[in-house]
Amino acid sequence: MLDLTYEAPKPKIIAGAKHDWELVIGMEVHAQVSSKAKLFSGASTEFGAEPNSNVAFVDAAMPGMLPVINEFCVAQAVRTGLGLKAQINLNSAFDRKNYFYPDLPQGYQISQLYHPIVGEGEVLVEMGAGIARLVRIERIHLEQDAGKSIHDMDPNMSFVDLNRTGVALMEIVSRPDIRGPEEAAAYIAKLRQILRYLGTCDGNMQNGNLRADVNVSICRPGAYEKYQETQDFSHLGTRCEIKNMNSMRFIQAAIDYEAKRQIAIVEAGGEIEQETRLYDPDKGETRSMRSKEEAHDYRYFPDPDLLPLEIEQGWVDDIAASLPELPDQKKARFMADYGLSDYDADVLTAEHENAAYFEEVANASDGKLAANWVINDLFGRLKKDGDKGIGDSPVSPAQLGGIINLIQKGDISGKIAKDLFEIVYAEGGDPSQIVAERGMKQVTDTGAIEAAVDEVIAANPGQVDKAKQNPKLAGWFVGQVMKATGGKANPKAVNEIVTAKLGL
Repeated sequence: MLDLTYEAPKPKIIAGAKHDWELVIGMEVHAQVSSKAKLFSGASTEFGAEPNSNVAFVDAAMPGMLPVINEFCVAQAVRTGLGLKAQINLNSAFDRKNYFYPDLPQGYQISQLYHPIVGEGEVLVEMGAGIARLVRIERIHLEQDAGKSIHDMDPNMSFVDLNRTGVALMEIVSRPDIRGPEEAAAYIAKLRQILRYLGTCDGNMQNGNLRADVNVSICRPGAYEKYQETQDFSHLGTRCEIKNMNSMRFIQAAIDYEAKRQIAIVEAGGEIEQETRLYDPDKGETRSMRSKEEAHDYRYFPDPDLLPLEIEQGWVDDIAASLPELPDQKKARFMADYGLSDYDADVLTAEHENAAYFEEVANASDGKLAANWVINDLFGRLKKDGDKGIGDSPVSPAQLGGIINLIQKGDISGKIAKDLFEIVYAEGGDPSQIVAERGMKQVTDTGAIEAAVDEVIAANPGQVDKAKQNPKLAGWFVGQVMKATGGKANPKAVNEIVTAKLGL
């Protein structure tokens, strides 16, 4: 396990406020379940399909059509709960949440209010090297998504695309344990990372597959501690919900704005009204959407078309046995097995694909060298080449491992390795064969190196005198010899011979 220190968040001081205020933030994250079919129908979940082409009769609420639960979506929710160290409820049930939207044909959403499939869990959020905070998960429930209203295709009417209607969502509800904008973004990033490792949600925020409703309130110092002791929400300020946030940067900006807005109202003698708000990224502000509904406003009742969901412990155990190594465990192992720094291990485990690539390179070469080459050279080159991902890398793990092995054997220098990497990146090929065919092998013959050193010393007597007075200038001779040998001379041998020849 990672060696982490749990640190209580420091009070958030808002510039311009008359008093000290602290932020209290809870999040409801909607994660689209990675599944080829919807939650209650066999319709496709493919993104980008023609409008209204992925719609089954039950999605369109045709009379007499009954929902049928997708077992794979249930398994994905259980898998997510296990990954978040949460309680799996063997008995859960679906409820109807009644409200009218034009993109929800049946007039209600099938969700889980009273008996969710997953109970309490946790997410460990790192806020710096060795520093972590714990965000408690209250529950995870399954529900169906609504469709999409389109208002910009015609000046006189709106259109509805029902492709998303019925797509399975996991709503991951946190406790109000988040205390600042940066921590909120870090929480979303960590949750997204875990979901992607588990394979239960692709985390694509741009497509709306991961989005968050952010509940923000303010309180005076000490009030949050009273809430922690009593679990009495009255110690906290009235919360406002910022709806459908799908950008970590916008989440931070929206929380910051909303906190300042609430503080200004309270310090002017006003009261915060509980409401749902939207964030306008162009103006950098939140605006009122509607008054915040409570559970009774939705007239929840058990869905009569769906039996209570009962699952067996053995089935849960089988899913638990199939869980992959999760980010925190992988990071700790990389640090222990390969001697990586906290930063390098963090970068390499950020994405599952990156970690797998690195480990394949490291297993065939040196771990620290592999980390350096993957992070600095490969990631840097991919970013330069159109911000590509590791899946688009033209350099395979075997090829990069081959380059590193050539360095370790002394066949090529670090400088030659950079040139070789560029050749492999652009043209492909076996690194060893390229070195042999293009005469790139490092010169290790001390006699040849000594001759090159003698030539440089003989041609620069003035520089010799300076070097004897200031030994640091010996590096100039090393550079000249490397230049004279086309960068092929062994740098270590050159250093030793230059030092000896100059009597330093």
